[in-house]
Amino acid sequence: MRAIIFYFQVHQPFRLKQYRFFEIGYDHYYYDDFANRSVMQKVAQKCYLPMNDLLLELIEKYPGKFKVSFSISGVAIDQFKLYAPEVLDSFKKLAQTGQVEFLDETYAHSLASLKSPREFERQVRMHNQLMRELFNYNPKVFRNTELIYSDDIAKMVYKLGYKAILTEGAKHVLGWRSPNFVYYSGVEPKLKLLLKNYQLSDDIAFRFSNRFWDQWPLTAEKYVAWLNAIDKKHEVINLFMDYETFGEHQWAETGIFDFMRALPEYVFKYTDFQFMTPSEAINTFQPVAPINVPNPISWADEARDLTAWLGNEMQNEAFDKIYSLEDKVYQIDDQQIWKDWLYLQTSDHFYYMCTKFFADGDVHMYFNPYKNPYDAFVNYMNVVSDFELRLKQKYTELGDLIANSPEQIKALIDKYQQEIKKLQQKLKELTQKTAGKSTSTRSKSTKTTRSKNAKTTRSRNTKAKGK
Repeated sequence: MRAIIFYFQVHQPFRLKQYRFFEIGYDHYYYDDFANRSVMQKVAQKCYLPMNDLLLELIEKYPGKFKVSFSISGVAIDQFKLYAPEVLDSFKKLAQTGQVEFLDETYAHSLASLKSPREFERQVRMHNQLMRELFNYNPKVFRNTELIYSDDIAKMVYKLGYKAILTEGAKHVLGWRSPNFVYYSGVEPKLKLLLKNYQLSDDIAFRFSNRFWDQWPLTAEKYVAWLNAIDKKHEVINLFMDYETFGEHQWAETGIFDFMRALPEYVFKYTDFQFMTPSEAINTFQPVAPINVPNPISWADEARDLTAWLGNEMQNEAFDKIYSLEDKVYQIDDQQIWKDWLYLQTSDHFYYMCTKFFADGDVHMYFNPYKNPYDAFVNYMNVVSDFELRLKQKYTELGDLIANSPEQIKALIDKYQQEIKKLQQKLKELTQKTAGKSTSTRSKSTKTTRSKNAKTTRSRNTKAKGK
């Protein structure tokens, strides 16, 4: 028995509006609502809705046999709620089938794992809560932003209670080994690893519509032939890709939906493969070896490293700047501050600043709202400058409150002491009045008793004289 694992990444960032230097300190709203709405509704119609319908069709056609998995970023879900609630409803329908696994990730699709364990943990817990609320699902498998992974990240993920993590089957990490097995972390042996088969994944995600590719056109029959050519000892084929592959990166006219509709039938008829979720795979197959990754890897570009986000001075300056504000954010109780802090961490902002071209250049231009990386950097830093000013103002207000608190506390103490004195005086007066009434009552009682005794005595004396 062998397994095919389909995993789809679903993500859309909150794109920033054009934010000029002269708006710093005056305009505190940073987002391009028109662009965000337009992109979301476009992708919903071209990808999310038709592909969700297709997956539901396949799940119902092959009950208990066809399975897929998703990670949906929190910022994407926020946009579903704002601009395309029908997409969220369609994902809920998929969740109800029981044949779909949802993975956890960072809420903001951020790079927090590279900079702040505290913020990383906060966002992961936020995302987990969201999955439980929306889909009644508590993920036990994790995938970090853009499959970024290292030994240090493995430690954090395992500490948070996850059983497995998805990452790239990078050649420089695997060496002679194949990604078609379950592995485990070299630093956390109980954390299992599922590694992307980038050759077979990219055949669908990137090369499918390329007419200059020597294997074009790609059909389900041809793809299944490639699967059957894989060594029978290999156990899992991890097909990891952006969900937008279907209908957006590869338009419907390319035949991508027809390919996906036909693939399960060919797999079931002509191979010994089964479709599994990541959790099923790690419970079915034993890990074969440890994997050590001292330096972070990702699934981006040919290098499979971090240079797509942190490969030049602009990116690193912007990245360091936003996280330099973390301590101040954590001391401020302001909902909008926290929301902006979350959205400004989204990895796409740094991706737009990438200066890599050649083979990877076209990828970095996809849905990029900027003409060039330098515009992306300037715009982002203008926004962060305003955000920092807001933080300083809030922090100053907090500092003033802390600085003035001894005087405020003293004033409160004086006020309450005066109140206490007033209450004590009232209590004293009330006690005195009560005591006075009690004395008067006792006095009258004593006089009455004496009078009665005197009458009794006189009466006895009179009787005595008569005798």
